[in-house]
Amino acid sequence: MGALLEVSGLSVEIMTTRGVVNAVRDVNLTVEKGMAHGLVGESGCGKSVTAKTIMGLHERRLVRIKGRIIFEGNDLLSLTGKQMENIRGRRIGMIFQDPATALNPLYKIGDQVAEVFVRHFGDSKTGAKKKTLALLERVGILPAEVRYSQYPFEFSGGMLQRVVIAAAIASNPPLIIADEPTTALDVTIQAQILELLQGLQHELGLAILLITHNFGIVSEICDQVSVMYAGTILETGSKKDILLNPLNRYSKALIDSIPVRGGAGQSMRTIPGIPPELFERLPGCPFAPRCVSSSEICFSEQPRMAAFSPVYGENRSAACHFPEEAARI
Repeated sequence: MGALLEVSGLSVEIMTTRGVVNAVRDVNLTVEKGMAHGLVGESGCGKSVTAKTIMGLHERRLVRIKGRIIFEGNDLLSLTGKQMENIRGRRIGMIFQDPATALNPLYKIGDQVAEVFVRHFGDSKTGAKKKTLALLERVGILPAEVRYSQYPFEFSGGMLQRVVIAAAIASNPPLIIADEPTTALDVTIQAQILELLQGLQHELGLAILLITHNFGIVSEICDQVSVMYAGTILETGSKKDILLNPLNRYSKALIDSIPVRGGAGQSMRTIPGIPPELFERLPGCPFAPRCVSSSEICFSEQPRMAAFSPVYGENRSAACHFPEEAARI
């Protein structure tokens, strides 16, 4: 359908009291129009930093950013703060991980959603309220007239996430970035939120960049997948291709960690160790210290991203010294 968002050569260095963190390292990512693209990996792998960089939410004094982020023909990294304000919330919506902190506790729910119409489209308060009521009903917040005047503390976590989704789609943007939108919710509500997102995607023709650590969620809603670890992309391809035939051992380890239906009494598979701290450049494969099948070359030489189309699927690429072995393990 064509690329809506193209991230190329993106690197983000964050200055901290402990030193410079290489949070994102040479990331390449493409989100197609109308498609859901999953960015999956453990906590601390750079997923949220990538999302915040796309949205221009970093304190620029504390970060160094290299690369390009092309959205609708514009390089977002070259825009001024004022120009980004016209894109953020209007052309790119964002659903944050914790809806309770994404909303202002001092303002009514309806007013916070209506602000999108007032700020970006110049609607009157009356006109904005009318649109907001319809939007609240659309995302399942009923009765909308009553809920409009309530405050965040009067909503459950699942209902708060529906409010954040309403604000994100209010301007009918072509792209939504959903940063771990179900993490703080129980399993039943997670399923409802995912169903809502998928329905809105098909109804409105949205493209979604879904950030998650859960391959199970990816399997439910995504079309394309990029697997991220230690600030870099290790594999990308269609959901089906990666789930059925991962070419990177980290991808396989994540997939093997998904609980199996009917597996009561069986031990869950885990990945030993933790992601590396990114204060220094990693000499080899970042996953090598945790990989059960790593070899000497894995520690000394960084694998390059290579294309594996069409043998392993369309638009398939992976960074692994032994991709065919990863596929067979």
